[in-house]
Amino acid sequence: MGLFSGDSGSKDDDAGGEAPGLWQERGFVASAIVVGAVVVCLLVWFFARDPGTPATQPTASPSVVEPTEQPTGEPTVPPATPTDEPTPTSTPSGPPASGRGGCYTKNPDQGRPRVAPSGVTWQFEANMLIPLQQEGGPAVTDESGVLSCFAHSPTGAVLAAMVTLGQIRNPELTDRVLAARIAPGPGRNRAISEARVTRTPRNEGDASQFTGFKVIDYTKDRAIVYIAVRLDSQKIAALPVTLTWSRGDWRIVLQEDGSFNGSVQPDVLRSLDGYIRFRGA
Repeated sequence: MGLFSGDSGSKDDDAGGEAPGLWQERGFVASAIVVGAVVVCLLVWFFARDPGTPATQPTASPSVVEPTEQPTGEPTVPPATPTDEPTPTSTPSGPPASGRGGCYTKNPDQGRPRVAPSGVTWQFEANMLIPLQQEGGPAVTDESGVLSCFAHSPTGAVLAAMVTLGQIRNPELTDRVLAARIAPGPGRNRAISEARVTRTPRNEGDASQFTGFKVIDYTKDRAIVYIAVRLDSQKIAALPVTLTWSRGDWRIVLQEDGSFNGSVQPDVLRSLDGYIRFRGA
């Protein structure tokens, strides 16, 4: 199931080997490596030249007085790995009560969040932590465990994106999440068709965890949120997720190829600058 663009869909490539994590299998890391390689090449080009040697040597003139001191410090390339580790969000004593808050919240705050949502409980979905909040949602859990009913607000959209991304990775819920939490359209149709052929792997050793977000566009009917995921101790990548307000809840919009990101490449992050740090552990 090609939820991330770049998935070849081939079964032969995985035969006899360990199943890769979902982020890797869907082309998430492959795309991130390409972007990272371009960044590294630009840094090498920019810093590799001798700082004391200009690109074009000027002709010496008798009237020009040469400076007596030359700079001696060599520029250094900043570290390639993120160093600012967010602190876990404090959690209340238990998960939000079902049937309260979320999409039932009247007049939720329409301001884009500037800090991490408060009063959040983090719950494992398979091996990934997902955020739950009384006000923002989710407020409904169906008989199969699919979570829904998020507040009609920017914070509700962020929570909906993270919860849906987390639950769709659970092989026991993938089909139900595609049917209930994805907006109708050609992208969902293609994802459902591919899910019937390629089952979601369990990814027992996958260490991917949410680590931040930023809301880049928001209206009453649509939200675009970048979700930052820490892939391991050294790599963070961010994926754009589009949501639409449909039938009283936020639902993710898949691109026509059945992926979350389509032709938009995931960002490789050197730090979480510009993002709101938000993680469970």
